[in-house]
Amino acid sequence: MLSQTHSDATPAMWPVLAVALCLLLWALLYSLLGPFADWVVAMLHLQPGTHLHEAVAFFAYDTPKVLLLLALVVFAMGVVRSFFAPERTRALLAGRREGVGNGLAAGLGILTPFCSCSAVPLFIGFVSAGVPLGVTFSFLIAAPMVNEVALGLLFGLVGWKIALAYLVFGLGVAIAAGWVIGRLHLEHWLETWVREQRAAPPGLAPTAMTLTHRIHAGLEALRDIVGRVWHWVILGIAAGALIHGYVPADLLATIMGRGDWWSVPAVVVLGVPMYSNAAGIIPVVEALIDKGAAIGTVLAFMMSVTALSFPEMIILRKVLSPKLIAVFVGVVASGILAVGFLFNALFV
Repeated sequence: MLSQTHSDATPAMWPVLAVALCLLLWALLYSLLGPFADWVVAMLHLQPGTHLHEAVAFFAYDTPKVLLLLALVVFAMGVVRSFFAPERTRALLAGRREGVGNGLAAGLGILTPFCSCSAVPLFIGFVSAGVPLGVTFSFLIAAPMVNEVALGLLFGLVGWKIALAYLVFGLGVAIAAGWVIGRLHLEHWLETWVREQRAAPPGLAPTAMTLTHRIHAGLEALRDIVGRVWHWVILGIAAGALIHGYVPADLLATIMGRGDWWSVPAVVVLGVPMYSNAAGIIPVVEALIDKGAAIGTVLAFMMSVTALSFPEMIILRKVLSPKLIAVFVGVVASGILAVGFLFNALFV
């Protein structure tokens, strides 16, 4: 019996050991980011102090840095999500009153590292399951805008103060916007087929997962999510590198300066067609902050890019009427504007 127990336990240790080795490798690679960037610019024989040197050095350092942070955060949250069943989540949200449900849905959004388009299928599932409309919108807003990937990358790239402020005000926008939409009682503006959906009865409780199963869940999240967003990350870093190396600080002061009241609404409008996810836009945010742009204007730009993307609107049109989409955009944009103006007033 003892030997049988030992033989059953031994295979389960291999995934744990593999994860431990991968974490050690991750730490080693992270410690080599600076030398790697120096090696890249040295190999290209770029003259120090030039615009091209600054842009390439930024790209060579931030690309592996952001991808490493992204991989670590997504894997960790994939393991965490393995403890929660979708049926229980839907039941939890559907049974809560206004306000409480909005807060729970926005909190759930933190655990879903999706871009706005990837969050739409869950949004549809919640609506079909009978979750109140305003509650589902709180999730739809928070999932792309305030998720653990965004917070982890903000913490690693621009510091804990900005990450914490973004968390607080981002959740505030998601909860308040969802609450307002819920109070308007616009369920009749859903498309007919959505209103005719009926919630399926809750399924049986999932089979208890072993540690090996949870590790596999983390790896699956890593493969799925990073596989879908890595190109957006690189594009975002490339844009950040160009800003870092070539965009004059005076130009940024004109577009995103604290003294220009119109800068906040201008970047909100500008951010809508610039579709990206939080991981892809954060390198741009880092570069803008380094150039001295106003923090409120930069965060308003980030929120509009992640929460009000044009491709998201195209997908939402399948389940929402144009009137409801317009209400959604107007309410969320108003919250983002408020955050931008408030941050610019506080961080003078």
